[in-house]
Parts: sequence; C-alpha cells; structure tokens
Amino acid sequence: MSNATTEKEWASVEAEVKQGTGSYTHTFSKPFTYEGKTYERLTFDFDKLTGNDCLAIENECSALGVAVVNPAFSGNFLVRMAARACTEKIGANVLTAMPIYDFNRIRSKARSFLLKSEQ
Repeated sequence: MSNATTEKEWASVEAEVKQGTGSYTHTFSKPFTYEGKTYERLTFDFDKLTGNDCLAIENECSALGVAVVNPAFSGNFLVRMAARACTEKIGANVLTAMPIYDFNRIRSKARSFLLKSEQ
C-alpha cells in the first residue's frame, strides 16, 4: 500500500468522523436475505450503547481468542458493536454474511462513531 493510498483512506475516515452522528440507516442496493429473513434496510443507534456494552463486546472477543488493542480498528469488535446498536435484533453473523460493500459501510459507520467519541 502506498503512502498516497494510506493518506487518502485516512482523509476519508476523518471526513466521516467530522460529519458522523450516533445514528445510521443502511439501505441495501438490493435486498439481503439471511436464514430466510430479507432485509432492505437496517438502522443503527450507536448512541444507545453504554460502557457495559463496550466491556461485554471486549469479553466476547476475548472468549473468541481475539485480542482487542484498539476497538476502532478491530473488525471483530466493530461488527459486534454494530449488531448491538442495530434497532432490529440481529447477531454479528448477519453482518458478516452481508455482501462486502454493505458490511464495510456499516463497519465504517461504527468506526467513525468510535473515533468521534475520542475527540
């Protein structure tokens, strides 16, 4: 990866952090079906999460043998955080089964929320 690519990626993350809010509604370009349930959109309310959620997610990751050094850059942490923030009851397995574009958009919104909270 070149320095230009890295700088471009960071600029994108910083832009999202500046405009980020605690709520995000993801609309799928085409409906996503998982285990017989079809999703057209999902809403995530990151503001509803608490410190207890953060610690519980860290414990889940630890139980899976995944060390979380920085939650904002841990895919395993972010996917579990997004699942907890979703206004519809879903598990991390639903998110990881999504097409990569949708998965990355949702994960990016979770990351932006965490980064914004550190400012």
